[in-house]
Amino acid sequence: MQIRVLFFGALKELVGRSSETIELPEGARVEAVLRHYAMQDPRFEALLPSLALSVNQEYSRADVVLLPGDEVALLPPVSGGAPESGLARDEVCIVREPIAAQAIIKRLKLPEDGAAVIFDGVVRNNTRGRRTLYLDYEAYEAMALKEMEALAKEARLRFGVRQVALVHRLGRLEIGETSVLIVVASAHRGAAFEACRWIIDTLKKTVPIWKKEYFEDGAVWADGEPFPEEIRRPAGTAGEQPASK
Repeated sequence: MQIRVLFFGALKELVGRSSETIELPEGARVEAVLRHYAMQDPRFEALLPSLALSVNQEYSRADVVLLPGDEVALLPPVSGGAPESGLARDEVCIVREPIAAQAIIKRLKLPEDGAAVIFDGVVRNNTRGRRTLYLDYEAYEAMALKEMEALAKEARLRFGVRQVALVHRLGRLEIGETSVLIVVASAHRGAAFEACRWIIDTLKKTVPIWKKEYFEDGAVWADGEPFPEEIRRPAGTAGEQPASK
């Protein structure tokens, strides 16, 4: 059967392409995809403990059985629907043009809000003493958008805030430009602060968006935080036996 495999960030450069289709036997598990690439390049096997996996844009375990035509994404650590009745619709999107922060903030604030907490993530001019020229963001876009929408919804339910705007930019960003904007509108400031901090911290760990930093003397993919344990593939080698279902 044919399986489509997607690569992002440093993995894309290691493999030399962003996607390809491979042949696997019927009934193969996600683990078989990992073995396929680990056998081709030992550098790939060294990365396995830090990867997360997705099947058809949903985080997955290595023991999941694949079906013909499934899409498997191999995700290095990241740098990234209709509303319920009676709740405001969150403003969640991925863009490639400059983020219009003031317009988004103005749209979100309503007379009943006692607070609008804003996180404006901007491109700085240095990283650990090296002068930064610009950044380039890429994403597993369809999955990233789904994860961002889920974050906004959970923030409302968890912290009791009224509405969330969450916008992330992709492509080349110059120094001083906004890479991610979060606006949380709420009746109370405490809930708004907590929700805003939780969203950016969780986004940086779980949403499949990667950042490449360009310096005067070269370029590197930014080190990401480890995926949370519940979505990270179990540590070990690709040759491990999959867990029984």
